[in-house]
Amino acid sequence: MGVASALMVSVSGIRGIVGKGLTAEAATRFAAAYGSTLTGQRVVLARDSRPSGEMLRHAVLAGLLSTGCHVDDIGIAPTPTCGFAIRHWGAAGGIQITASHNPAPWNGLKMFGPDGAVLSAANGAAIRDRYETGSFPQAPWDAIGTRGVPPPIGTEHLAAIHTTMSVAEVAQQRFRVLLDANAGAGGPLGVQLLTELGCDVVAMGCEPTGQFTHEPEPIPAHLHDVAPWVPRHGCAVGFVLDPDADRLALIDENGQCISEEYTLALAVRFRLQQQRGPVVINMSTSRMSEDIAREYGVPCYRAAVGEANVVSRMRSTGAVLGGEGNGGVIDPRIGWVRDPFVAMAFLLSLMAREQKSLSQLVAELPRYAMLKTKFTLARERLNSVFTALEARWPTARRNHDDGLRLEDNDWWLHIRSSNTEPIVRVIAEATTSALAEELCRQAGAVIMATR
Repeated sequence: MGVASALMVSVSGIRGIVGKGLTAEAATRFAAAYGSTLTGQRVVLARDSRPSGEMLRHAVLAGLLSTGCHVDDIGIAPTPTCGFAIRHWGAAGGIQITASHNPAPWNGLKMFGPDGAVLSAANGAAIRDRYETGSFPQAPWDAIGTRGVPPPIGTEHLAAIHTTMSVAEVAQQRFRVLLDANAGAGGPLGVQLLTELGCDVVAMGCEPTGQFTHEPEPIPAHLHDVAPWVPRHGCAVGFVLDPDADRLALIDENGQCISEEYTLALAVRFRLQQQRGPVVINMSTSRMSEDIAREYGVPCYRAAVGEANVVSRMRSTGAVLGGEGNGGVIDPRIGWVRDPFVAMAFLLSLMAREQKSLSQLVAELPRYAMLKTKFTLARERLNSVFTALEARWPTARRNHDDGLRLEDNDWWLHIRSSNTEPIVRVIAEATTSALAEELCRQAGAVIMATR
């Protein structure tokens, strides 16, 4: 079965094309496998706005109820709101029905623990094993679970964010901002947050219909039609969300799309102005955040790629902020999930405090060039490739926590295998575009010669 039709089952959950790999039967079985670990406790259920989510909601609900769980069904809600609700209500866990930034035909299930964080690899693996073996108990007829519809939790989520910044400081600026939610789950809460911060909001795709108007992943290549609307409406900034609202992309006042790497870097700058403390980023995230942490005299730690890995490292280091270069910002005061509403509040606070435009703030950050490439490679050849790459750059600093990361003063290379395809991803960041391209070219030549 090809990747396009297969169901991807991992320690993070399941994901696939609806009606092919991902079916109602698969969703029910996976939810039951997860629910069987919670012994009838309280579970939060949410979904993004994809039309297939309604069908999957019934399937997941059936699986959870069949194992005796009480389900708090909060309907269409952002992923960080689901995580916040779990912690706020003291639930045993939760499931978000979402395919994140994947195209419209896709959907999936993402699992959370009682702390409102994505499940660890070990806990996720245990549920995956139950799903694959079918070895999980079902509740008898008189112990079937129940479903409830709790009061809306979004206002509490935003109230928590308000405590991390000065609402009045932002509101005095009366920023005009564009918010493009692309018909995803984050539109209503995003408009509410920005309105509460005194902004004049130009809303695009903020009704959660799931009818995407552009590709779901909010990267500059997908935002050519959105970007001109920022200067056209006289906005100070444009915010773009992905379908489940756990990533944030930026467009400056001139209509220039800003790499998603800057979202985290700017959030780090604001947070360290508030409180100095450790920062955690993943192995493939830009050095910008690392440089900012050094400027403030605090450590910046790197974790393996993946939200759960970043969160684990944040906990062990007592980090005040963490995230990934995909536009994801994690503030432990709010939750252990990438939260674009935190990022929006931080960016507007930074603009208000420093009285600078977004383009000015971006221009002041360290400048690097990043290039992402991939090559076909069988997993069994990885060790040979890593050995050859280390021999190619013998003086580079090495890290094996997540594939292979090589680092020198002017550049770094991160080489890691895909969990779903027979490919290896090669990411380079350097002080110039030419150097980043040359690094990827040389790494690719080594990979091709070794495979």
